[in-house]
Amino acid sequence: MEKNWSTLSPEEKREIRFKKWISTEGRHFNSPEAEQKYKDIITRYIKAIKLEEPDRVPVMLPTGTTPIYMAGMTYKEAMYDNEKLVKAYMDVFKVFKADDYAAPMIPSGRASALLDTKCSKYPGHGLPEDGHGNQFVEGEYMKADEYDLFINDMSDFVFRCYLPRTMGLLEPLTMFPPLPNSLGFPNMFLSAMSNPQVQNMLLKMVEYGKEEAKWQLPFMKFRQMAMAEGYPAMMGAYAHAPFDLMGDTLRGTRGIIMDMYRQPDKLHQAMEKIVPLNIKIAVDGANMSGVPIAVFPLHKGDDTMMSDKQYREFYWPTFRKVIMGIYEEGVVPLLFAEGKYNERLEIIKDLPRSSVIWYFDQTDMFRAKEILGNHACLMGNVPTSMLCTSKASEVKEYCRKLIEIVGKGGGYILAGGASLDKGIPENIHAMSEAAFEYGVYKK
Repeated sequence: MEKNWSTLSPEEKREIRFKKWISTEGRHFNSPEAEQKYKDIITRYIKAIKLEEPDRVPVMLPTGTTPIYMAGMTYKEAMYDNEKLVKAYMDVFKVFKADDYAAPMIPSGRASALLDTKCSKYPGHGLPEDGHGNQFVEGEYMKADEYDLFINDMSDFVFRCYLPRTMGLLEPLTMFPPLPNSLGFPNMFLSAMSNPQVQNMLLKMVEYGKEEAKWQLPFMKFRQMAMAEGYPAMMGAYAHAPFDLMGDTLRGTRGIIMDMYRQPDKLHQAMEKIVPLNIKIAVDGANMSGVPIAVFPLHKGDDTMMSDKQYREFYWPTFRKVIMGIYEEGVVPLLFAEGKYNERLEIIKDLPRSSVIWYFDQTDMFRAKEILGNHACLMGNVPTSMLCTSKASEVKEYCRKLIEIVGKGGGYILAGGASLDKGIPENIHAMSEAAFEYGVYKK
């Protein structure tokens, strides 16, 4: 980073990150045209983020896992054959025209089996053999009486409680002494190594690491190929709203709702504890990847989860602190508001102008344009139901309306409400066609 980084404004830091992102120095491209495409795509996104008019409305297609089904594979087959999986995505690489590309994100079946995860289901592990995708399993992986342990020593809690409860492979971590106990007595940490269960865990961890490295190899080659063709990486880091991290990952929906009434002070303390951690994770990710976009999957802040009063009390304060901490380091938060945020629009406007991307799923985009349109970049929300059930002509017409109303004056990215499972290729094409046909800004 720059020597005087701490003295720069958030906007100045962001400009430095943008310049590094768009720079082609040290990158390999297959042709001068591919290099120019790379610059054009990033310029398109940067202008949208700044609420300016690019040459055209950027379009990100919700292709999801559609390529594996187009290739005649099942999800389970894709989890056990990375070469065939990547080939499926290679085959559709240039089929769908957009400002991003569909990337394989499916985990290794063998690595997943070694983990013996308790917090997800997939075909053959909690789902039928012909099931689709991974399904998250909520649980009280932190008990109601463990707030003090979490708040006072988060690392020890994660090491000896959270990890063993969420992955069968790591259950022997409960046999280790509390981490702080090793201060002055480093051998105490190693005392658990004499246990056969711990030894077996370590061997399986090595096996997992080898499998994961092998699984990721063709994915890395795929990303290199995409870059060489002029398609930049778009997601540089991830972060969470503290309430989601507590509710999704630790307490579960039922648990955190009970905590809102029974021990709200402890919940607030825990969420405050998470704020700096989330900021650091996002900024470190952006630094490492060179992509100044931090994605937030937002789950429990939608209109149906809690009242506006509860949102203002429990969700927004610490969430806003994370957003602002990331923004102040020149990173752009991309806030994926799953569900509906129709009742939250006035609340979430309380951020600096052009500081974030609000990616809406089922929110009324036209009302969002009225309230946030001159304040934040908007993204979304071609309904997943429409993409899965409607005619291509209906999809294209809806996209035209989004482009002409929400995209007016700039600051809009056309995207689906959520990623598709078995998408209809004709409808994905219709989204793309709408962007290239209707999304050109007249100078």
